[in-house]
Amino acid sequence: MRDRRIALFTLVVDDYDAAIAFYVGALGFELREDKLLDVGPRGEGKRWVVVAPPGAETGLLLARADGDAQRARIGDQTGGRVGFFLHTDDFHRDHAAMSAAGVRFLETPRTEAYGTVAVFADPYGNKWDLLEPASP
Repeated sequence: MRDRRIALFTLVVDDYDAAIAFYVGALGFELREDKLLDVGPRGEGKRWVVVAPPGAETGLLLARADGDAQRARIGDQTGGRVGFFLHTDDFHRDHAAMSAAGVRFLETPRTEAYGTVAVFADPYGNKWDLLEPASP
């Protein structure tokens, strides 16, 4: 049997430190890596920045846009759909904490057959579900 998993996925951002502030500060993710990869001609360095919810196996690679084509995709990597799903074991706790931290929810919480959910946007406009799955 093979050991295969998704380790990382990339989110294009405009600024490393602002993205870290949101994902670590407002969402409560851990900063797992922040390494300088190289320094450009203007002294602007590319970094390897990985954040993830505490205990999560899969991380989010925050990649600063490089060039106009990448900058045009910031906030629209999934064509306006909810593209990211943050599961929680306590929806109301996390919804309250995220709201207090300034996270912009696009709807009021609702209960569906699959769980309690509300859509929020990151500072770039990417849509996320905060979801507490229903008990089996």
